[in-house]
Amino acid sequence: MLPSQALLPAVVLALAALQALASDTFMAAVYEHAVILPGPSEEPVSPDSALALMNKNMDVLEGAIKEAAQQGAHIIVTPEDGIYGWRFTRESIYPYLEDIPDPVVNWIPCTDPSRFGPAPVQERLSCMARNNSIYVVANIGDKKPCDSSDPDCPRDGRYQYNTDVVFDTQGKLVARYHKYNLFQGESQFNYPKEPEAVIFETPFGKFGIFTCFDILFYEPAVVLVSKMQVDTVLFPTAWMNVLPFLTAIEFHSAWAMGMRVNVLAANTHNTSMAMTGSGIYAPAGARTYSYNMKTEDGHLLIAELDAHPRLSPASPPAVSWNSYALSVERFSQNDHEFTGIIFEDPFTFTELTKPGGNLTVCQKDLCCHLTYRMAEKRDDEVYVLGAFDGLHVIEGQYYLQICSLLKCPSTNLSTCGQPVEMAQTKFEMFSFSGTFGTSYVFPEVLYSGVQLAPGEFQVLTDGRLISRNATSQAVLSVTLFGRWYEKDPPRTDQASP
Repeated sequence: MLPSQALLPAVVLALAALQALASDTFMAAVYEHAVILPGPSEEPVSPDSALALMNKNMDVLEGAIKEAAQQGAHIIVTPEDGIYGWRFTRESIYPYLEDIPDPVVNWIPCTDPSRFGPAPVQERLSCMARNNSIYVVANIGDKKPCDSSDPDCPRDGRYQYNTDVVFDTQGKLVARYHKYNLFQGESQFNYPKEPEAVIFETPFGKFGIFTCFDILFYEPAVVLVSKMQVDTVLFPTAWMNVLPFLTAIEFHSAWAMGMRVNVLAANTHNTSMAMTGSGIYAPAGARTYSYNMKTEDGHLLIAELDAHPRLSPASPPAVSWNSYALSVERFSQNDHEFTGIIFEDPFTFTELTKPGGNLTVCQKDLCCHLTYRMAEKRDDEVYVLGAFDGLHVIEGQYYLQICSLLKCPSTNLSTCGQPVEMAQTKFEMFSFSGTFGTSYVFPEVLYSGVQLAPGEFQVLTDGRLISRNATSQAVLSVTLFGRWYEKDPPRTDQASP
C-alpha cells in the first residue's frame, strides 16, 4: 500500500470530525415530568425531608438526562416546579430553597459543593451535567437574605425566587434566571426588582431563558429574541392548558413561529390540573411534541434543530402581519353577528353558514378576513369566525388582538368559545388574515384531539395564514393570536409578603 493510501482513512476521519465540530445543528431534549408532590401543609418540613422529596424527583430526572445524553442530546430542559412541585406557602417552601450564586463566580458545584454553603440540589444537578457531558436546565428555588437597609425587604428578611439554572457539560453554573412575571398563586415567591435578560453562549448557538407566564409579556421574553438576538429559548413551564388558544403545544409552537426562534418547552405533567404538552419547536414548526391527558407518565422528547435558525434556509421570512388584510375590501358580513365569551373576553362572532365563501368580522380596529372551503358542511357541527381587540384582565392584564376560526361545542351558538377537544370537519382550504395593529402575531392551527399540524400550513409575507393543501385532520381552530405590548397597562408591583 502506498503511504498516501495509508493516510486516506485518517484524513477522512479528521475531516468528518471537523465537519461535526462545525455543524450548524444540535440535538435538543425536553422532559415532561410527572412531579412527585409533597403532602399539603402550611408548616415547613425538615431540611432532610425536603431533600428526600427532591431526590425522588431528581432520580427520575437523572434517568431522563442519561437517556437523552445516550441518544446524542447536547442540552436537556426539565420543567418548572419539576424538583419539588407547587403546593407551598411562603413559609413551607423555605426548606426547599438554596442560595444560588451569580454565575460570574465560575463555580462547579459537583467538584466544590460547599463553596457557598449547603447546596445538595445544585451539586447533584451539576454532577448530572458533568457525568453525562450535557447541558442541564432545571428549575429550583433561590433565597437571598436582606435587611432594613433595603426598603423592599420582605418582613421575613429574605427574598425567595422561582429560579432557572443551567449547568454546562463540565457541570459549571452558566446561567441563573429569576422569574419576573409570577402567575397568580405564586405567593411563595418574590419577583426581581428589574427583569433579567439572561443569555449564554454555547458551541451550538446563543441561548436565552425564561419561565412559564413570562412568555405572555414583553420583558424578558421578547427582549431576549428581538434585542438580544438569541437563537434558542429554554422554557421550563408548569402550563395549565386552556382551549381554544392557550394549550401549551399550540401557543408555544406558535410563539416560536411568530418570533422566528427555537423554543425548548418542558412542561410538568399532571392531568388533574390539565398540565401536559411539551415540545421542541423551530420557526418553521414543531420538530416533535407530546400532548397526553390519558396517562400520568413522563415523556422524553429529542429532536435536531438548526443552531442559528435565522441563518437557515428553512427559516420563514419576516411577515408584515396586516399587509394583505389592509389591502382588500371588507368581505361580506353575516347578518347574524353575536357575542361569545372566551376566557372572559367578549368576542364578536359570525357563523360559517355555508360550505365555503368569504367572511369578515370586526371588533374595534381589528377586522378578520377568512376565505374557506369545507370538505363537507355537517349539520351537527358549527364553526364561527371571531374577533377580539381589547385588554385581557383575567390572571394578569395584557392587550390582545385575536382572529380565530373555531368549532363550537354544539350547534347551540351560546356554547361558541367554550372548550372543545374533538371535531369531524376537514377543510379543503383556508386563508386567514387580520388588520393587526401589532407586529407580534402568533399563528396557530389545532386539529381534533388537541394535535398540531406541522407542515400543513404556512404564513405568507403579507400576513395570510393559509393551508398548504386540504387538512389531513378535522379542525378545532385556526388562530392569529396578536399581543399588542405597547397597549399593556403599566406594571403594578406585586406586593412583597
